[in-house]
Amino acid sequence: MDTVADTEPDPFDAIVDAPFDSALSERYLVYALSTITARSLPDLRDGLKPVHRRLLWAMRQLKLDPASAFKKSARVVGDVIGKYHPHGDASVYDAMVRLAQDFALRYPLVEGQGNFGNIDGDNAAAYRYTEARLTPTAIRLMAGLDEGTVDFAPTYNGEEEEPEIFPGLFPNLLANGASGIAVGMATSIPSHNVAEVIDATLELIDNPHVEHSRLMELFHGPDFPTGGVIVDSPAAISTAYETGRGAFRVRGRFFAAEAEKAEDREAGIERLGGGQWQLVISEIPYMVQKGKLIEQIAQAIADKKLPILDDVRDESDERIRIVLVPRSRNVEPELLKESLYRLTDLESRFSLNLNVLDASRTPMVMGLKELLTNWVASQIDILQRRSRHRLEKIAARLELVEGYIIAFLNLDRIIEIIRTEDEPKPVMMAEFSLTDRQAEAILNMRLRSLRKLEEMELRQERDDLLAERDELEKLLESPARQRTRMKRDLNALRKEYGEDTALGRRRTTIAEAVPTVEFTMDAMIEKEPITVILSQRGWIRAARGHVPLDGDFKFKEGDGPAFAIHAQTTDKLLVAADNGRFYTLGADKLPGARGFGEPIRTMVDIESEAQIVSLLAYKHKGQLLLASSAGKGFAAEMEELLAETRKGRQVMNVKPGVKLAVVREIAARHDHVAVVGDNRKLVIFALEELPVLARGQGVTLQRYRDGGLSDATTLTMEEGLSWTMGGESGRVRSEKDVMLWKVARGAAGRLPPTGFPRDDRF
Repeated sequence: MDTVADTEPDPFDAIVDAPFDSALSERYLVYALSTITARSLPDLRDGLKPVHRRLLWAMRQLKLDPASAFKKSARVVGDVIGKYHPHGDASVYDAMVRLAQDFALRYPLVEGQGNFGNIDGDNAAAYRYTEARLTPTAIRLMAGLDEGTVDFAPTYNGEEEEPEIFPGLFPNLLANGASGIAVGMATSIPSHNVAEVIDATLELIDNPHVEHSRLMELFHGPDFPTGGVIVDSPAAISTAYETGRGAFRVRGRFFAAEAEKAEDREAGIERLGGGQWQLVISEIPYMVQKGKLIEQIAQAIADKKLPILDDVRDESDERIRIVLVPRSRNVEPELLKESLYRLTDLESRFSLNLNVLDASRTPMVMGLKELLTNWVASQIDILQRRSRHRLEKIAARLELVEGYIIAFLNLDRIIEIIRTEDEPKPVMMAEFSLTDRQAEAILNMRLRSLRKLEEMELRQERDDLLAERDELEKLLESPARQRTRMKRDLNALRKEYGEDTALGRRRTTIAEAVPTVEFTMDAMIEKEPITVILSQRGWIRAARGHVPLDGDFKFKEGDGPAFAIHAQTTDKLLVAADNGRFYTLGADKLPGARGFGEPIRTMVDIESEAQIVSLLAYKHKGQLLLASSAGKGFAAEMEELLAETRKGRQVMNVKPGVKLAVVREIAARHDHVAVVGDNRKLVIFALEELPVLARGQGVTLQRYRDGGLSDATTLTMEEGLSWTMGGESGRVRSEKDVMLWKVARGAAGRLPPTGFPRDDRF
C-alpha cells in the first residue's frame, strides 16, 4: 500500500544535469550584470549608485532636511540596511561619510556633525558618535519625488518602496562625479563646476547639433573639491571629453598668501630676509592624502633623492599650508617644484572614463555631448511626468471645487437634505447632478468649513486651476515650451551655483604647463670623477678621482681584480651577466673605497650561478656589441639596456649551455665587426650586417663545426685590426690589410694574421 510520503514528489527531481562550464558561465554572467547595474556604475539621470540613492532616500524619510536637527548616523545606517540595502553597515557608513566630506565631494549631499575624517587620511569616527542631515543640494536632487516624476520599486523584502532614480534638476553626475569598478568595466568621472555644466546644457538645448568644440568653450573641464591645477593642453582635454576616455595631470598649487609681491604670491615663495626663502603649497591634487604626501617628501629627503630640499613642515589649519625649506638660497625654485612633481604625488593623474547607465540601464561610454543630450532627454521626460501628475491633481481638485460651488449656491437645501434624509448622498447626487466624490466631499465637510464657502474665492480658485491646466496642456503639446521651461529652471539653478557664490566658485585652475626647468635626477647629484672597482667575487666600490686602472687596489684574501673603469658620480653603470641580463647601478650610490666595498648582489638581484662579464658606464646614444658563446649576436642601444628595477632586464636570450661572452662598446667611427672562434678562425664583416635589437638571440656571426665563439670586437677598415701583445710590455700590434678576412656575416673564416694572440682574444 502506498503511503502519503510515497506519493509526494521527490524534491531532488528538480535537479538538472548540465555541463559545469555552461552553468558556471551563466551564473557568473548574472553576478557580473548585477554588479554593473546594481552596485558599481552610476545612473546617468541622477549620477547616483543604489547605495547612495538609498542613503539619501532613508534620510529624507527620516525628515533630515537642512532646517531640521541632526540625527545619529547610526540611525540612518540602521534604516538603510534594515529597509533598503541589505549589506554590511561598514560599507553603507563609508558611503555616507564620503557624501559628507567636502574634500571628497565637490557639492556635498550630506552635512555631517562630528568627526567625518580629514584630508590627512584619518578615518571618520564610528557612526554612534557622528550625526548627519541632508544638504540643500541633496534636497534639490530629490525635488519632485512626490509629484509622480519617477517610478517606485519594491524594496528587497517587498515591505516598502524606493525610487528608481531622483528627479531633481541638479546635474549630479557631472557635478560630483563618480568612480567604481564593476566586472569587466569601470567608471571614473571627475567633479565639475555646476555653472559650466548648465552653460553647456543651455547651449545644447538651443542648438542640438552644436559642435563639441563649442561645448568645450563653455565647459572647461574638471573642477576638483581640493582645487589644484590641471596642466594638460586644451586639445587633450577636449579629446578626452569627446571620446569619453582620457586622463588629466593634476598638480598641487603653490601660493603664498602672505607674500608682499604679487609674483611671489602666485609662485608660492615667501621671502625670509637675507636672501632666504621657502615654498608654500596651498592646494594638493584630488584624492591625495596630505599626510601621505608629506611622508613621501620626507622620505625623498631621507633617501637623498631631493638633496636640494632641507625640510618639510605641515603648518595647516583649516587651510592647507605645507612649507618647503630649500637646502640653500641658491636653489632654483622652479627646479625644486619640478623635482617634487616628478618624485611625489604633488602631481598625479586622474583618469576619465564616462561609463554610465543610460535610461534603459545599459552601460555605455559616452562623450560629453551624448551624455548631456541623454540627461536633457531624461529631464524633459521628468517634466512631462510632473505636468501629467499635476493635471490629474488639478482635475481632481476642480471636481471638488465645482461641487463646493454647487453646495454654496444651494446651502440651505443641502443642509435640509442632510437633516431630513436617511440617505442624503443619493438624494444630493440626483437633485444637483453631483458625482460620488463631490457628494462625499460635501458630506465630510466640517461645520467650521462653511464659513470658507465664499463664492468669489471658490470661483477664483476654479479660474486659477483652469488657467494652470491650460498652461500645462500647452506645455505637454509643445516640445519648444518644454525646452523653454527647462532653460528657465536651469537659469534659476545657475544663480544659486554661480561663479560669485562660495560653493559655485571654480576651484581648479586649467592652465597648460609651461616649459619648466628640465629636470633629471642628475641635477640632484654633484658631479665628481670616480674610479669603480669590481672584484672577482663581486665586491664593488668607488674611489674618488680617476686613479690608474692598474693601480694597487686591495682585495680580500682569495679575491682579486675583475673590472676597473673611470666614471662620474652622475653616471649610470651597466652590469652584464653571462645569462644575458643587464642591471643598472647609480654611480653615486656605490660605497667608498676605504674598505673592500659591498657585494654587488645586495644592490641588484643577480642569480647566484650567473657570472658578471662586463661593467661599463652608460653613454647617451651609445651602442654595444653583444655576442654569445654560440657565435650569435647583435647590436643594442644603451637606452634599451637601462633597468628600472633590481631584477634587471633580459637582453640576450641564451639557451642552456650558452652564455653571453662579449659586451663591447661600438665606437662611432667603427664600420666593421671582427669575430674569432675557439677554432682560431677569424671573420670580418660590415657593421651594417649586424642588426640592432632590444632583445633576442641575435644572428649568426660566425659558423663553427666544433667549439664556439672566443671573442668579438669592432674596428675601422682603414685602420685595420689591432690586438695587445702578450706579456707585460703593453705593446699593440696592428694588421692594416685585413681584406683577406672580409667575408659575409656567418662565414667560417680563416686563420688570423701572424702574431695573433694564442688565447684567441683581441
